[in-house]
Amino acid sequence: MYAILDIETTGGQFNEEGITEIAIYKFDGHEVVDQFISLVNPEIPIQPFVVKLTGINNAMLRSAPKFFEVAKRIIEITSDCIIVAHNASFDYRILRTEFRRLGYDFEARTLCTVELAKKLIPEQPSYSLGKLVRALGIPMADRHRASGDAMATTKLFKMLLEKDLEKTIVKDFIKLEVEKGISPKLMDLVGQMPTKTGIYYIYNEGGTLIYIGKSQNIRKRVNQHFTGITTKSKKIQTEVFTITYDETGSELIALLKESEEIKVNRPRHNRSQKKTFFPFALYAEKDSNGYLNLKLQKADGRKKEITSFISLQEGKNMLFKFTAKYHLCQKMTGLYQSKKECFQYKIKECDGACIGEVSVEEYNSRVQQFISENSFENKSMIIIDRGRNINERSAVLIENGQYKGYAFYDLNYQIMNIDILKNILIPMQNNRDVKNIIQQYIRKSKSVKILHF
Repeated sequence: MYAILDIETTGGQFNEEGITEIAIYKFDGHEVVDQFISLVNPEIPIQPFVVKLTGINNAMLRSAPKFFEVAKRIIEITSDCIIVAHNASFDYRILRTEFRRLGYDFEARTLCTVELAKKLIPEQPSYSLGKLVRALGIPMADRHRASGDAMATTKLFKMLLEKDLEKTIVKDFIKLEVEKGISPKLMDLVGQMPTKTGIYYIYNEGGTLIYIGKSQNIRKRVNQHFTGITTKSKKIQTEVFTITYDETGSELIALLKESEEIKVNRPRHNRSQKKTFFPFALYAEKDSNGYLNLKLQKADGRKKEITSFISLQEGKNMLFKFTAKYHLCQKMTGLYQSKKECFQYKIKECDGACIGEVSVEEYNSRVQQFISENSFENKSMIIIDRGRNINERSAVLIENGQYKGYAFYDLNYQIMNIDILKNILIPMQNNRDVKNIIQQYIRKSKSVKILHF
C-alpha cells in the first residue's frame, strides 16, 4: 500500500512551520481505498504569502482540529504504507516534526514523485507539480490545496507505476512485505486477484520477478498456475511469495505489455515466451504476366512481409477472408491449385483474373488496397481501445510505420494533442513481435477505432 499525501503549512523558519491542511489517499497501486482530508489548527499565525498562495487564512483554522487530535488517524491510514509525495523530503520532514512535538517518533519509507518523474519522464521543462501534470494532460483542481495536490500526485504516481517497466517501484514495496515476514497462502493470493484483463507478476521471497503472464481473467489464470501439475506450475507453486497485477482493460495493451516486459525483465519461468513466434507470413510477388500474387509461406526475415500468423491454418483462414473482401482470385492467392481458371470463376464468384479477363492494373490495385489496409508501412495512426474503467480509453501510437508505445487517457485532448500524447506515452520497443501482435489484434477485434494522422 502507498499513502500519497500533501501538506500545506504556515510557512516560516525551518522546523518551526505548522501544518494547516493535510490530505492522504491510501492507494493500492490501482485505486484509492481510503482517504483522510482535514484542515489543521497550527496554533501559530500563517505567513501572508502563504494565505495568498493557498487561500487558507487564520480565521478558517480557529475551529479546525489541532494536530494531536488527528495524529491517531494519520498513523492508522499510513500504517504499513510507503509515503509518496511530490518533493517527499519536505512533507515527510514536516510530518515527523509535528509527531516529534508530541513525543512520538514517526518513521516510514518514502518515495518522491519528483525524482521518479525525472527518471521515468526525462527532459520535461519543469518538474513542479502544476506544470508537470499540465504537460501530461492530468486534470487538476484546487491547486495549492492539500486535497487537490494529493489527488494530482496520485494520478501522476499511477502513471509513473505504468511507465516503470523494470518494476523497481513495486520491487521496493515487495522488499517491505518480505521484511514484515508475511508468507501468504496460495488461495489468499488467488483471492486478491481481479477477474479482469491485465498482466500479473509473480515474485519469490527474495523479491525477484520469476514469471509474467497476461489474461482476460487474471484470477482464473493465476488459479490455473496454482492447481496445475506441469513442471512449470509446480515450480511456481513452490517459489511464489507474492503477486502483483496491472489491469489494462484492453487485451491489446496486455499483449504488448507482456511481450515488452518479458524481454526487459527476463523472468526465469518465461523462457519459452522471450520471443513471440509467428512462423508463417504473407508476401506479394509478381507472376510472369505482371499480376501480384499473394503467397502464404514460412516466414523469411530477408523478405518484406505484409502480415504474419501464428499457424498455417490461421493464415489460410484469414487468406480466404481477404480474398473474398478484396475480390481477389483464389488461384492467385494460392488457395486453389489449377492450370486453368479457378473454381470460384465457374460459380461466378471470381471475375477472371486467373484467365486474363481482368486487367493487370485493375487486379493489382485491389491487391495494393489490401496491402495498404493491412500493413503499417509509413503509416501514422492511433489505435483506440477500451481502458481500465468506464471513463478511460487506451491508445496505441504508430508513427511512420513504427510502434512507439501506448497510453491511457481520460480526456480527448490528451490524444488530439500529439505533444501531450507523447508525454503520457509508455514508450516501447518496435520489433517484429509487436507489429504482428497489433496486426493480429486489429484483424480479430471489432471494438478498436483507428485515427490516422
